[in-house]
Amino acid sequence: MADEPVETINRNEIKNDNNTEMESEENRFYEALGFNLEDLYKLSYKFFKEKDGSKALHTTYKDKLKLVALTKQVSFGKFRSDAMPEVGFFDVVGNDRKQAWQSLGEMPQEKAMSEFVTMVQSLSPLFLPYVKAHLAEKEEVEQKKKEQEERAKAETLDQIRLEQAVKQQEEEKQKQYAQEMMIRAALNKQTEAQFQQYAEQQYPGNQAQQEALIIQLQEQHFVHYMQQVYQQQLLLQQQQQLQQNGGSVEQLPCGHNLSNNSASNIDAGGATRAVAAVNHASNAVELSLMNQTNISASEMADKLQSSDLSDGTLVKENGLPAFGNDVIDPNDLPPIAAASMWTRKDIKEFKDSLRNDPESVIKVGSGELVTVRVPTHDDGSCLFWEFATDSYDIGFGVYFEWTIANTNETSVQVHESSDEDDDEEDESGNVRGEGEGHEKPPASEPPTDEIIPAYRRDCHEEVYCGSHVYPGCGVYLLKFDNSYSLWRGKTVYYRVYYTR
Repeated sequence: MADEPVETINRNEIKNDNNTEMESEENRFYEALGFNLEDLYKLSYKFFKEKDGSKALHTTYKDKLKLVALTKQVSFGKFRSDAMPEVGFFDVVGNDRKQAWQSLGEMPQEKAMSEFVTMVQSLSPLFLPYVKAHLAEKEEVEQKKKEQEERAKAETLDQIRLEQAVKQQEEEKQKQYAQEMMIRAALNKQTEAQFQQYAEQQYPGNQAQQEALIIQLQEQHFVHYMQQVYQQQLLLQQQQQLQQNGGSVEQLPCGHNLSNNSASNIDAGGATRAVAAVNHASNAVELSLMNQTNISASEMADKLQSSDLSDGTLVKENGLPAFGNDVIDPNDLPPIAAASMWTRKDIKEFKDSLRNDPESVIKVGSGELVTVRVPTHDDGSCLFWEFATDSYDIGFGVYFEWTIANTNETSVQVHESSDEDDDEEDESGNVRGEGEGHEKPPASEPPTDEIIPAYRRDCHEEVYCGSHVYPGCGVYLLKFDNSYSLWRGKTVYYRVYYTR
């Protein structure tokens, strides 16, 4: 009698193992379809509700009773009278459904779902295609969701990088602003007395206008100074490149020595070095209006007259190349650095400040070409110019004549358009007649280099400004060309000055 319970227990264990193995196979089948059992049951229930009674799903009365009973078992478990409405004695369908549910007994919820899915699959050959269609839709939704997540992640990273870039740019801007303020402070300290004296002469007794003029001069001073520094740095780089290539190095303009104490050592990346360079620069930048200054050049002229120029060679005074009395080969001249040009919007204030100075106002008649000759100064190293007109534009170009002037005074020459060789305006607005590079002149004329080609400028709308580092001793030719205008004369307001 003791052996019988043992045999019964063994049979139960074998039965449980078989059930477990069957459930594992069923789960693998469901996973192969792309859904877990619960999702597949919901999908099969949806298919049953949609397709029941149609050509896609044919069910008998018993099949429908079994399917309904399985859904009750999934939702409520073992039969419960409270989960089913009252069934009358003559309600055949209700009684049949009640008995079908009761016949399921203690069937687990997972088993009920599995049988429901299996039964629906056996009743309709369209069920598997239906499942695969929903699987494709599910994968598409998941793929879109994944792409949206990746896109959101990428946008977040881009936003972070953008914020970092903006922050870095703002920090760099603040750093540059701090460096600029330090350089401005050093330059303003150097020119404070000079600008104050000049403002008092222009507006005696008017403190407000004096302060406004000083601010304007300080701003121009800073711009011109930085332009000069960049030009000097460019020349220094060119010289270093020539030295590396084994070429010859021309001497720099008068008064320039690119040593460690020179203003050219200013580095925009280091405010401390910039201020130190300004404080220790020899012959630091100091503005001097050439229109209002008459500085004699007799000492330089005497030296040149006493020099032996009979061989027509290139002579240099104070390190500055100069052209002698005889003709020389233009190829022997040093290279010309590029000029800098910019504009300002304060055209009304600029013209008002020069309107009462007859030496700063030029009348250029129709068809005329006016040349302003500005000799290089032995105390200067860089020329600056500013000009504007009334109502209409005018052609403007800058040239350099390799000659020795007998005076430092600025002079104005007026030419009729017929006197100029081929000074015609092309379709783009350029005025032809001067060549680029070293121009080979007639035997009686010195060589002339084109620095800025003659071109029509909208100087009636804003002030045109520019600067150029002295290439050597000679005369700058500022040409205001109105040869293209047959009827209108132009009024030019201009100012030229040099820096040391």
